[in-house]
Amino acid sequence: MSQPADPQRAARADGAAHAESIALDEGVLAEARAEASVPTSRAGADEAVLADREAAQPSAPAARKPSLWHDGNFLTMWTGQALSQFGAQITELAIPVLAVLLLNATEWQVGVLGAAQVAAFLVVGLPAGAWIDRMRKRHVMIMADLVRAVALAMIPLLAVLGMLEMWHLYVVMLVMGIATVFFDVSNQSIVPSLVRSDQIAEANGKLQSTEQLAGLAGPAAGGWLVGVLAAPLAILFTVGTYIASFFALLSTRDHERLRKPEDHGPLLKEIGEGLGWVFGNPLLRRIVLTTGTANFFGTIAMTLYPIFVLRELGLTPQALGIVFSLSAVGGLLGAIATPRIVARIGEARAIPVSGIVFSIAPFLLPMVSLFPAIVFPLLVVQMFLMSFTVLLYNITQVTFRQRITPPRLLGRMNASVRFVVWGVMPIAALIAGGLGTWLGTVPTIWIAAVGELLAGLFVVIGPFWTMRDLPDAHAEHTEGDEAKR
Repeated sequence: MSQPADPQRAARADGAAHAESIALDEGVLAEARAEASVPTSRAGADEAVLADREAAQPSAPAARKPSLWHDGNFLTMWTGQALSQFGAQITELAIPVLAVLLLNATEWQVGVLGAAQVAAFLVVGLPAGAWIDRMRKRHVMIMADLVRAVALAMIPLLAVLGMLEMWHLYVVMLVMGIATVFFDVSNQSIVPSLVRSDQIAEANGKLQSTEQLAGLAGPAAGGWLVGVLAAPLAILFTVGTYIASFFALLSTRDHERLRKPEDHGPLLKEIGEGLGWVFGNPLLRRIVLTTGTANFFGTIAMTLYPIFVLRELGLTPQALGIVFSLSAVGGLLGAIATPRIVARIGEARAIPVSGIVFSIAPFLLPMVSLFPAIVFPLLVVQMFLMSFTVLLYNITQVTFRQRITPPRLLGRMNASVRFVVWGVMPIAALIAGGLGTWLGTVPTIWIAAVGELLAGLFVVIGPFWTMRDLPDAHAEHTEGDEAKR
C-alpha cells in the first residue's frame, strides 16, 4: 500500500521452524515454502518456474554475506535512492504549499493537481510493465531520473521569470508522473537482480527504512527551505537529488538477463499475463483489493490535506513539515519492528493485523477539527499510526510478491499491481476536488475515513489468519517437478 504514493511504493516475514529467517536490519526475514502460483499463459507452471530459477541461478553468489551493509554495489544504489527520497519529501511539501498559498488554488484545482501527479499509473501503467520486462530496469531508472530532474527544474525557472501558473504545475506533474511510473515499477522489480533471493526481504526493509528516514528530516527541512527560500526555490534541492540518483545508478551493477526478442509476445497478451498472474493468486488478489481501496479513499483525504491543515486549521508550512517529520518516526519504527512482529504473530497474520489498524486510524484526521486545542499532537498521532502500520504491511506484502513471481514477470506483476492500487488515485483526486467544492473539506475527509474502514475487510476476512507463513511458489514448483522425475 502506498502513501502516495501512490501513496509506490513502496515497500510496497519470519516463518515456521523449517523456514530460513532474515532480519531487516541484521539480515533476517523468513521465507515460507508452500504452493501459491498459477500457470502463466506462455507455459505450464512447472516449466515456467523451473526456467526462471535456472536463468537466475548462475547469478547467485555462493558465499553468504552477513548483511547488505557489506555489499558495496547495493550501497551505491541505496545511496542514490536515499538522496532522491530525501529530495522527494521536500517537493511533496513544497508543491502543495506553492499551489495553496502562492497560487491560491481552489479545492478543484488541488484535486486536478493531485490527479496529474498519479494519472500516468492509470494511463500507461500496464503497458509500462510489459515494456520494462523487455528492457534493462536499471537503464530505465537512469533515464527516468534525468527526465524528472529536467521537468522539475522548470518550476523554479518559471517562478523566477514571474510566469508560473497552475497549468504549468499540471504539465510538470504529468511528465513527472510518467517518469515515476517507469522508475517505480523498475525499482520494485530490480531488487532480485541486485541481491540473492534470500536477501530480498533485507533489501526491501533497508529501502523502506531509508524512505522513512528521509521522511524524518525531509519535511522539516522542506518547511524550513520553503520559509527561507520560498517553495519554488526549495524545489531546486530535489532536482539536485535526482541528479545524484542518476549518477549513483550509473555506477551500480546488476546481473539482470534480458529476455530474448523471440520470447516477446504481443503486447496485449503480455499485459494479460501480468494481470492473470496477479489476480489468479487468491492471496495476492486480496492484498491488491485492500491496497487499492485504501489508496482510493486515502487519496481523497490526502488530496485535501494541505487545504485542511494550512487553511482550515491555520498551521504554517513549517508546522506542516514538522508534523510529517514526527509522524515519519512511525514508519521508521514500523520498518524496524516488522521482523519482530512477524516473528511473534507470523508473516501471514501481520497483513490483516496491520490492515485493521490502518483502516481505523484515518478517523483521527477529521476528528482533529473537533479539538482545536490539540490539533498538532493529534495530527502527529494519526500520521504516526498510519506510517507504522503501512510499513509493516508494505514490507510483508511486497516481499511476498517478489518472492513468488518469476523474474520474467516481475515488471508486469508490479505494473499490474500499481495499475490497480495507484490507478484509482487520479480518479480519487478528482472526486476529492469535486466533493470538496460541493460539501467542503472536512465533510469530504469524513467520507474518506468511512471508506477506508472498508479497505481492510479483504485481508481481515480471509485465509491469512489460518496461516503463519506466506507461500513461496518457487520452492513448491521445484519440489513438484522433482517428484515427477
